[in-house]
Amino acid sequence: MTPRVREILGWYASSNPGVLTNLARMLNHGSLGGTGKMVILPVDQGFEHGPARSFAKNAPGYDPHYHYRLGIEAGCNAYAAPLGFIEAGAVEFAGDIPLILKLNNSDSLVEGDDPCPAVTASVDDALRLGCAAIGFTIYPASGMRNEMLEQIRELSEEARAVGLPTVIWSYPRGGTLTKAGETAIDVVAYAAHMACQLGAHIVKVKPPTAHIEQDAARKVYEAQKIPVATLAERIAHVVQSSFNGRRIVIFSGGEAKGDDAFYSEIREIHKGGAFGSIIGRNSFQRPHDDAIRFLTNVMDIYRS
Repeated sequence: MTPRVREILGWYASSNPGVLTNLARMLNHGSLGGTGKMVILPVDQGFEHGPARSFAKNAPGYDPHYHYRLGIEAGCNAYAAPLGFIEAGAVEFAGDIPLILKLNNSDSLVEGDDPCPAVTASVDDALRLGCAAIGFTIYPASGMRNEMLEQIRELSEEARAVGLPTVIWSYPRGGTLTKAGETAIDVVAYAAHMACQLGAHIVKVKPPTAHIEQDAARKVYEAQKIPVATLAERIAHVVQSSFNGRRIVIFSGGEAKGDDAFYSEIREIHKGGAFGSIIGRNSFQRPHDDAIRFLTNVMDIYRS
């Protein structure tokens, strides 16, 4: 146990020993173990976008075991997936990598202005499969947001009672929010803060742009001269909005992009004080050896 991990665990002093132990499992695992930084491999895209869109680019990805091996060999802190993928390798890879069971998921077969994922797994499933945490997506701005907030309140309460931390994917979407507003700095900072207020131990949001969506927020950002010109400044503001950096905040990798562009983004995220990244398509859609090299390079940036 390093002093940095001890410091981070101290921010969750109201949590029970089980939750703290599982947070430590993830923070101390893999290539970045003990540094306070995290790189998590998420593979929920098959459920969200369909198998061909997710795995045809790198056909071994159709096999659930491929993703276990990728996360383990790359030295990721944890592997996150829906129930089916976790179940398909939980026995074969038991104890090899901390697991995060995604308890709700959406699909792309039906489009709508107010998304609301279905609850697709339970806290009991997470315990049965030896997971280190549960994961849950909320869509702030959706007309169905209250249902999601009430669901995660109940599920996180149940998870905490049995010693499991909660990871919240907080993705503003729906309602009157514009497409640009989904990643606007004021909206992303708000989404991260909302996840913290819901009791999330780890918060996942998208890297924010300099766009400001809300007129009321724009007045404050301009009056208080909150710096948002660079990605590093925007990351720092999101971390500040997450209880002044006293919650673990990690950032998604988004759609596939070139290596140089991705590494440049990671350097800015790291410079802004983020705790790490959660990288799916940018890693598992590559051939195995290229994916290992890619994730290793990302971890080297965070280790620096």
